[in-house]
Amino acid sequence: MSKTYRNIVILTGAGISAESGIKTFRAADGLWEDHRVEDVATPEGFIKDPHLVHRFYNERRQHLLNGIEPNTAHLAVASLSQQRQQEGHGQVTLVTQNIDNLHQRAGSEPIFPMHGELLRIRCKQSGELFDCHEDTSPEDHCPCCDIAGNLRPHIVWFGEMPLYMNEIERALSQCDLFVAIGTSGNVYPAAGFFETAKHFGAYTVELNLEPSVTASRFDEQYYGPATELVPRFFDSLN
Repeated sequence: MSKTYRNIVILTGAGISAESGIKTFRAADGLWEDHRVEDVATPEGFIKDPHLVHRFYNERRQHLLNGIEPNTAHLAVASLSQQRQQEGHGQVTLVTQNIDNLHQRAGSEPIFPMHGELLRIRCKQSGELFDCHEDTSPEDHCPCCDIAGNLRPHIVWFGEMPLYMNEIERALSQCDLFVAIGTSGNVYPAAGFFETAKHFGAYTVELNLEPSVTASRFDEQYYGPATELVPRFFDSLN
């Protein structure tokens, strides 16, 4: 890849965080951490059993906060962004489907966590966001309205609209290189981002442990562990 790309969009999924010790979203049996996805990742599940949902995300949050660190793939993404900004060689926009904060801790910016953030919680009434590093429960009073039960995880559940879609669509329409890392190609709208980028003339690359369901439609594909593949690929751009 000898061309110099000025506007790069990177989409990351669960595969980039797997080597840091965070399990991918859904196992082969359709469960997420031994729970039915419908019970812990839908608005209906939250209405039915808010205690279960709060407990589920408390466990995910404490797991993230106890010994989980960014790996070399996260660091390579951040390094590319920082280098391009310092040298004035264009823009790197990071879109992540992950709810962990490993990209942020690695130093990536700008970043659009389209499925929400595990370390934030929000008011159902006002939409105001609050940092959250502690366990939560339905009995907690919201800081902005002082109403118990108004706080929910800042997570985009099935049936809800992903965040930052306007910003993401704008970046896709302007990029000349689109790179998908560690994504399955199963979850829309993210699975269709590469097609949007291609429509506007971008070159598309898939970096993954194994081919996604849309792998053959990328211009290039590379497969292997993210911690090896991602640094090597981005080094080739410099």
